[in-house]
Amino acid sequence: MPTVGLIVNDGKEQAVETACKVQTRLEQVGYQVVRANSSGGMVGFANPDQHMRMLGYNACVPEGFDASMALAFVLGGDGTVLSAARQTAPIQVPILTINTGHLGFLAEAYLADLERVIDQVLSNQWSIEQRSTLVVTVLRGEQRRWEVLSLNEMALHREPLTSMCHFEIAIGRHAPVDISADGLILSTPTGSTAYALSAGGPVITPDCPVLQLTPIAPHSLASRALVFSDHEPVTIFPATPERLMMVVDGSAGCYVWPEDRVLIRRSSHPVRFVRLADHEFFQVLRNKLGWGLPHVAKPDKQ
Repeated sequence: MPTVGLIVNDGKEQAVETACKVQTRLEQVGYQVVRANSSGGMVGFANPDQHMRMLGYNACVPEGFDASMALAFVLGGDGTVLSAARQTAPIQVPILTINTGHLGFLAEAYLADLERVIDQVLSNQWSIEQRSTLVVTVLRGEQRRWEVLSLNEMALHREPLTSMCHFEIAIGRHAPVDISADGLILSTPTGSTAYALSAGGPVITPDCPVLQLTPIAPHSLASRALVFSDHEPVTIFPATPERLMMVVDGSAGCYVWPEDRVLIRRSSHPVRFVRLADHEFFQVLRNKLGWGLPHVAKPDKQ
């Protein structure tokens, strides 16, 4: 009996109702459905005094999920997708994202197309697109203090955000660099259209094997976004005496103290997105962010 996962944002009534419909339809044709709450991938923000998280990123995999699953339906908004990515990437289960939220930048389908989507899945008319992820680890000496998987980005800044910070950054074998800014964002190509874009970074197509380092409000005209190979691990040393706040994908984080360092490296477990049609990235940019829309001159006032 084939097994399918169902990851649901149980805090959204529409997502819960849709999950029941999907589960009923799949079970009627002989599928076994294993359901999980998306909150299992929302690591949350660690207590500032007890921010130890010795478990690795594999700890987010839901009970009953394993690599034998054909795929997992994900019902919710973009936050739910980011959470589901942590829950499925370690076991390489493909995810089919159905938007029940607002923007739905990471969505493959919408509720209006639900019946068609299920029919395509049942007839195996789908493909897989892989998106790279990051392993973000906070280390003190050789001890792992905190770790999480990231699809979008890691942001590191002081509280409040408008305070200047100093960072020493080592990228692979290259000489360390010093950056003074309100904070730093290290993102994947997927994350280049999220926080990094708002901070002035470039958009990167998902198939590029690179990472992007973007300073937040840098205190230098020479400090600008840098794009480099994702084969290079990145180590960030806080050079500020106060503790810093690290936020990963907007839904996980912990404090980073002066004696800590943050290690970011490409994960060997990409997120596998189910595609029901050719995924045209520029069309997504156009539809969601208005990129490349034709300029129409305004008529002269008479």
